[in-house]
Amino acid sequence: MTATPTTLSALRLPLSGMSCASCVARVEKLLIKQPGVSRAEVNLATETALIEGAVALAPLAVVLAQAGYPLREQTLRLKIEGMTCASCSGRVERALGKIPGVISAEVNLATETAALRTLAGLEARVLIQAVEKAGYGARRLDESGSDAAASAATTPWAQSAWPVLIAALLCAPLVLPMLGMLVGQHWMLNGYGQLALAAPVQFWLGARFYKAGWAALRAGSGNMDLLVALGTSAAFGLSLYELWAHGPMSMALYFESAAVVICLVLLGKWLEARAKRQTTEAIRALQALQPQSARVLREGREQELPLEQLNLGDEVLVRPGERIPVDGLVLEGRSQVDESLITGESLPVAKQVGDHLTGGAVNGEGLLRLRCTALGAESTLARIARMVEDAQGHKAPIQRLVDQVSAVFVPVVLLLALLTLLGWGLGTGQWEPALLHAVSVLVIACPCALGLATPTAIMAGTGVAARHGILIKDAQALELAHGLNLVAFDKTGTLTEGRPRMLAHEGLADLLALAAAVQAGSEHPLARAVREAAAVSPELPIPTAREMRAVAGRGVAAEVDWQGQARELRLGSSRFMQELGLDLSPLQARAEALQAQGHSLSWLAALGRGKEESPQLLGLLAFGDRLKPSARQAVDRLHAMGVQTALISGDNRGAAAAVARQLGIDEVHAEVLPQDKARIVSALKTGPQGEPRRVAMVGDGINDAPALAAADVGLAMSSGTEVAMAAAGITLMRGDPALVADAIAISRRTYAKIRQNLFWAFAYNAVGIPLAAFGLLNPVLAGAAMAFSSVSVVSNALLLRRWRPTGSEARR
Repeated sequence: MTATPTTLSALRLPLSGMSCASCVARVEKLLIKQPGVSRAEVNLATETALIEGAVALAPLAVVLAQAGYPLREQTLRLKIEGMTCASCSGRVERALGKIPGVISAEVNLATETAALRTLAGLEARVLIQAVEKAGYGARRLDESGSDAAASAATTPWAQSAWPVLIAALLCAPLVLPMLGMLVGQHWMLNGYGQLALAAPVQFWLGARFYKAGWAALRAGSGNMDLLVALGTSAAFGLSLYELWAHGPMSMALYFESAAVVICLVLLGKWLEARAKRQTTEAIRALQALQPQSARVLREGREQELPLEQLNLGDEVLVRPGERIPVDGLVLEGRSQVDESLITGESLPVAKQVGDHLTGGAVNGEGLLRLRCTALGAESTLARIARMVEDAQGHKAPIQRLVDQVSAVFVPVVLLLALLTLLGWGLGTGQWEPALLHAVSVLVIACPCALGLATPTAIMAGTGVAARHGILIKDAQALELAHGLNLVAFDKTGTLTEGRPRMLAHEGLADLLALAAAVQAGSEHPLARAVREAAAVSPELPIPTAREMRAVAGRGVAAEVDWQGQARELRLGSSRFMQELGLDLSPLQARAEALQAQGHSLSWLAALGRGKEESPQLLGLLAFGDRLKPSARQAVDRLHAMGVQTALISGDNRGAAAAVARQLGIDEVHAEVLPQDKARIVSALKTGPQGEPRRVAMVGDGINDAPALAAADVGLAMSSGTEVAMAAAGITLMRGDPALVADAIAISRRTYAKIRQNLFWAFAYNAVGIPLAAFGLLNPVLAGAAMAFSSVSVVSNALLLRRWRPTGSEARR
C-alpha cells in the first residue's frame, strides 16, 4: 500500500541532488504546487525540505525524483507477530502508513513480514511501536532476512501440535456421545462434566482468540480471532445459562460445539502453518548451500576458517566433492562443477583458470584454487536468496482487490450474524437456535483463505522458479508475465553466444593491425574478436594507439601511429561512417554480400589531417556469431504459447534480418542506438491495429538496461551485466533463451493458482454464510469448513512445486 495522507504540523524531507540556490528555488516551487502542501522551505546546507500540510509521500517522491531531486530513502523489513487473517495484515499496513516518513508499506500474511520504504533516518523503533499499538508484535529483520526465511512466518501457538492434541483429547468425550446416538447408545456426560472438559479448551487453548480479538476491537477493527471468540463464547455462554436454568441433565447444552470449533480452528491453523513452511523451502534450500567454513591459504599455510573471517582476495582451496564456499575466480586447476541448485543447469559445467565460480556449487573431480571475489550479503547465493525473498514478500497487484474486500469483511459478517439472530429469534420466537445459527455465521466466515490465496501462490511460484534458474524479483513481474503478447530479444549474447569471430576483412594490407590497435583497450566482444584474429599472425606489427574512447552506439575512436605520423582513426558501424561523411560505395557491394550471409560489419576510417582533407575509408571487417542451440526452440515455444517475437539490435539490418529469418522472429528493428531501444520497446506496446500489447524485453548488456526498464517485464541473462539484471524484473540464471518461455509458463501457472484460490476463498464464504444463516450448518460443521478453506487454499498453491520447465535443459 501507499502511505495515506496525514495531517502534519511539519515533515522534514531529506533530499539529494541539490547544488545551488537555484535548486532550492526550483524545489520549493515544485513542492508548493503539490496537492496538500501548504508550506515548503528548502535548506541547501542540510539538503532538507520542511513541508506542512496533508501529504501523501509516495507521489511526492515520484515528482521529486523526476525533477532530479530524489528523496533519500531507506528500506526496512519487520517480522510481524500475531496476524491471523487478511484483515490483520490490512490493519498493520494502515498503522504503518500513518507514520510520518513512511513512503510505502506492504504486509504479507503468508510470510508475516512488512516491507517498508521510508525517509532516511526514520527509526525502526517508531515503526515497531506503531505495530504494537495496533495489537501485534514486531521486530526488525536483518539485511539477509534470515529470520523470515528460516520460518514460514508462523505464530508460536501454531508451530506446535501440542495444543491441537490436547484440544482433541478434551473434545473426544464431548463428541463421542453424538456418535453413540447413531448406534442407540447414551454416552452423554452430565453438564458439569461437559463444562470441565470444555472450559480449558475455551479459556486456555482458546485464550489467543480472546487476546487477538480484543486487540482488534481496541484498534476499532475486527479479524478472524474476533469472529471465533464471539461465536464460541456465545455457544459457551448459552450452555452456561442452560446449565444454571435447567440443571446438569439439560439436553440443550452446546459445550461440545464451542470446544470442537476451537479444536478445528487450531487444527486448521497448524496444518496451514505446516503448508506455509513448505512454500519457503526454496530460500531455506539456497541458504543451506553455503558451507560454514573454508580452507584458506594464508602465509603459505592451509587453514580451516569460518566464512565470517574470510577477506576479499583470500585464496581458497576446494577439494573434489566439496561445496564451493565463496564466489571467486579460478587461479589453478580444472574441474567439472555442479551448479544445478543455483542455475538449474542439469549438466556439470567445465571450469578452468580464469573462470568464475559461484559459492554453493559442488566441485567435481579436480582440485581448485580460487581467489575470493564476494562475501556475505554480496555473494551470488545471498543475492539470489534476497531476490526470491523480496518477491515472496511483495504483493501482486491482484491483491489490492482482496485487501479492499478484507477491510469490510468482518464488520459485514458481524452485521449478518446479528441479522441472523434477530431474524430467527423474532421470526420463530426460539432464541436458542437463533443464537446457534448466528454462531455458525460467525464461525464459517473466516477471511484467512482470502488473505492467503495470493501470497502463498506467489511464494510457491517464485520458489519453484528459482530452483530451475528463473529468479523473479517482484510479484508484479510474475503477475504481468502471464499476459505477455510480445517478447523482444536483443541479439548479441542473448540469442547468439556473444563470442563473435572475425570471418573476413577487405581493404588496406594494414587493416587488421590498425583495427587491433584501435581495439586494444576495449572489452567489447567485437574487440576481442579483432585481437584474436590479429594474434593468429604473431609477426603482425600492432602500432601504438592513444586516447582510445568509445563512441556510444557507434564504435570507437583512437589516435594511432601509422605511416610515420599520428592519425585519428574511427572504427564502427555504417551509421558512424555516414555521420563522418565517408563514401562507402567502393566496398558497398562486398558489404551487402556479407550482410546477406548474416555477418555484422565494422568499418575503419582515418580522419583528414586538415579541414581540406576528407576522411579516408580504409576497409571493412566482417564478424559472425553462432546462434545459441536453444534459440530456435525458444522462439518456437513462444509462438506455440501465442506470444509474438521481435528482434531489437544495434547490428546492421542485413545481419539482424538473417538471424530473424533463421529463428522465425516476427519483427526486426536493426541499427538501433542504445538510447532508442527503450523508445522502440514503448512503441511495441501498441500493435499494428492500435491494440494494446504487453511487452517483455530480453537482454544482457548495459545498453539493454533502459529497454528492460521500459518493458512491462524485463528479463535479463545472468551471463550479462549487473546493470541489466538490476533493471530487469526477472533474471535468467543461465544464458539459455528457452528459459524465457519457461518464465512465462510458471507465471501463467502461478496466476492460474491465484485465480483458483481466490475463487475458492470467495466461494466458501458465498456458499457457507447463507447456509449458516438459514440454519443448514451447525457450528461444528461451520468450524470444519472454515478450517478446511484455509488449508485447501494453501495446499492448492503447493501444487505449483510439481512444475517442471520444458526447455532444452530440462529434457537432457
